[in-house]
Amino acid sequence: MPDTRTLRACSLAVILAAVSASAAGGDDAAQSAPAPKQAPAKPAQPAPPKPAAPADCAAQMTARVQARYDRMRDLEARFTQRTISQLSPAGDVSTGRVALAKPGKMRWSYEAPEPSLVVSDGRTLWIYDAVAREAQKLAVGEQFMSGAAFQFLLGDGRIADSFTVRAADCGAARVKLVLTPKGDATYEHLELVVDAASAEAQATSVVDLFGNRTEVEFSEIRYDRAPGASVFQFTPEPGVRVIELDAPAS
Repeated sequence: MPDTRTLRACSLAVILAAVSASAAGGDDAAQSAPAPKQAPAKPAQPAPPKPAAPADCAAQMTARVQARYDRMRDLEARFTQRTISQLSPAGDVSTGRVALAKPGKMRWSYEAPEPSLVVSDGRTLWIYDAVAREAQKLAVGEQFMSGAAFQFLLGDGRIADSFTVRAADCGAARVKLVLTPKGDATYEHLELVVDAASAEAQATSVVDLFGNRTEVEFSEIRYDRAPGASVFQFTPEPGVRVIELDAPAS
């Protein structure tokens, strides 16, 4: 359903903004082979660093994600989204383009299997179903933006303060961070897949309270392109039905 898909895109937009950021680093030094008998003595080589323990890995990765995110102003990318649920165990796939900018701006342009749009200038959120020619309009209030993910999108909040972070696949080319919210949330946990060499988030997923999973894989990511204000604005065309939703209490 277009509405469900686009509402999930909202939460994924904020996740991406939180992680357009970074990862582990450091190459292990190779240990030299022992010298043959009667060969001249060689200086002792330092032992290769030990792989980070999972807890250390999670803390280090979280800090680097936060540091890079803090420096980022905006990003653009292509995305492939797969939503897996009990009704669709094989997954429903959507593709399109996304643009995010601080503070609080986002645009998810779905291209396939049908066009739709989620766009916000930080004050008003629009969800537009191009097939039905229907647009839902929501005033973005303080309470609506108070969740941890939205704080990251707004350039506020810290990952370590809002989530318990667990790392998997430490030492591999791609490391997964599992983020469990410390407070009440409308989802069970988030997952970030980060390329350890390039320090770039390549995928993200959200698992809701019913076990449904929405995954987004990113490509062609470009940072700090300074998109114009019009990218994050929406004006319904004549004939589009506009549904005014209640603004959340501040």
